[in-house]
Amino acid sequence: MAGHDHSHGGPPFEGASHSGHGTSATAGRSGGHAHGGHAHGGHGGHVHAPKNFGPAFAIGILLNTGFVVVEAAYGYLSNSMSLVADAGHNLSDVLGLAAAWIAAILVRRRASARFTYGYRGSSILAALFNAVFLLIAMGAVIWEALVRLVHPEPVVGTIVMVVAAVGILVNGVTAWLFASGAKGDINIRGAFLHMVADAAVSAGVVVAGLVIQLTGQAWLDPAVSLAIAGLVVWATWGLLRDSVAMSLDAVPPEISPEAVTGFLRGRPGVIDLHDLHIWPMSTTSVALTVHLVIAEGHPEHRVAANGFLNETAEGLRTRFGIGHATLQIEAAGGPACRLARECAA
Repeated sequence: MAGHDHSHGGPPFEGASHSGHGTSATAGRSGGHAHGGHAHGGHGGHVHAPKNFGPAFAIGILLNTGFVVVEAAYGYLSNSMSLVADAGHNLSDVLGLAAAWIAAILVRRRASARFTYGYRGSSILAALFNAVFLLIAMGAVIWEALVRLVHPEPVVGTIVMVVAAVGILVNGVTAWLFASGAKGDINIRGAFLHMVADAAVSAGVVVAGLVIQLTGQAWLDPAVSLAIAGLVVWATWGLLRDSVAMSLDAVPPEISPEAVTGFLRGRPGVIDLHDLHIWPMSTTSVALTVHLVIAEGHPEHRVAANGFLNETAEGLRTRFGIGHATLQIEAAGGPACRLARECAA
């Protein structure tokens, strides 16, 4: 099996393509493949369609924008730099929500001749942006807390606590809106973590403010901030790790390459395989390409041996510089391919 590399996609381990039409086969939750010489771009389906979080983003951005204005205003009126600084932090979260929302919209856009997979990868970029943005924000909180440990400042009383309590409500409600998608989509998880982080910071401000009023120990305010920031960084590190891995086309952690290899080797007529690639196309969809070696004498072997696929792959390499092309052969008049129907829709 020489020279066949990969163009992406196919059905998710459920169609006849796995038995190796010709010298190579494609599969995946989304992608595209060649149908008798006519290429179809990445219009494949997902194992599950991404849930529409548009209303959640709209409500979250509206609530948090309003809270930023209120917090900044009360910070100015009460001469509280802590509230003004937290308002700036919350403004960064509004920008993070907006980035995640834009990515969620782009993911649903149709593919084009140039963007053959559509804009699915934007959700990975948004998750990475949110992880980096959140770590930077927590770095600023840690820096400010360290400064205040060295140079304690009097904590403004009741106003700060009341405004922080409102922050718990606003951020808690927004986090709840994203809770159902936080496990299945790291783009949504990024938005969820932003809101949880803000709610935790606000809760710390309320608790620290109350204890300081009772004891007069001003150092508790930055100490609580450090503890909360540490927890947020710990939670965000997983988001950063996963989004970087997805950006580098790593196999999603919930998929075992060994299990996939075992399934493919168990297909009728398959005696070997190579050039197996599994990669995330977005935060909710995965694609796969592979070359399957068919046993001599098997009905599919005559297709694999006729040279058509090798010659076509070599032509793509020499004429267009496409070094990896996986081609799937389909019989005219046979059952319509699911991806072909989706491309035509």
